[in-house]
Amino acid sequence: MYIYREETYEKMSRRAANIISAQVIQKPDAVLGLATGSSPLGVYKQLIEWYNKGDLDFKDVKSVNLDEYCGLSPEHDQSYRYFMNSNFFNHINIDKKNTYVPNGMCENWQTECENYDKLIRSLGGIDLQLLGIGFNGHIGFNEPSDHFELGTRRVTLTESTLKANSRFFPNGGMPTHALTMGFKSILSAKKILLIAGPEKYDIVKRALKGPVTPEVPASILQLHDDVSVVYTADKDI
Repeated sequence: MYIYREETYEKMSRRAANIISAQVIQKPDAVLGLATGSSPLGVYKQLIEWYNKGDLDFKDVKSVNLDEYCGLSPEHDQSYRYFMNSNFFNHINIDKKNTYVPNGMCENWQTECENYDKLIRSLGGIDLQLLGIGFNGHIGFNEPSDHFELGTRRVTLTESTLKANSRFFPNGGMPTHALTMGFKSILSAKKILLIAGPEKYDIVKRALKGPVTPEVPASILQLHDDVSVVYTADKDI
């Protein structure tokens, strides 16, 4: 495991973007696992900047996203498809037909989840998976539990996640369920990149230094042999 502490969010974002850009340069048709939320915004901004300078080319890249809210259309401004388009895909030359996000409007959750796992396998797996981390240690919407769930599935969001994300739904209407990639696809990625801001210091330390337990879902990353962690804090983990 490679752990990098940076002094600012900008430096953290640049370090993480460097890791992703190296992957794209080394393998122009890379499969990137992507995340949403506030943490990766700076990473995407930096990648867009390098693309605009001519340093990066995404035309052959494919992407799969970790999760999506149930019941939100791709056009809804809080859906993760909308997030990815507006914060990243619309600003680079990636073919949107090669970008995949779980379908939160699907009629059959089980079929959608099974097909998403098949899709990832058909792409040859994920070359590099970008992850954020929740205050309770969740990655994707894999919430604390008494066991590690392997497959993509429909989940009920926990109270802490609903509280943390409710700020994005000031008028109410936040979904209570989501589709999320499971640990099998995440851990099958050849490389994993976890990013976290200073407010996540305590949970990152628990995840990386504590026991591997489904009560802290991100702790399972200790079992992967190529994980980079980039975090912002004023002290080492």
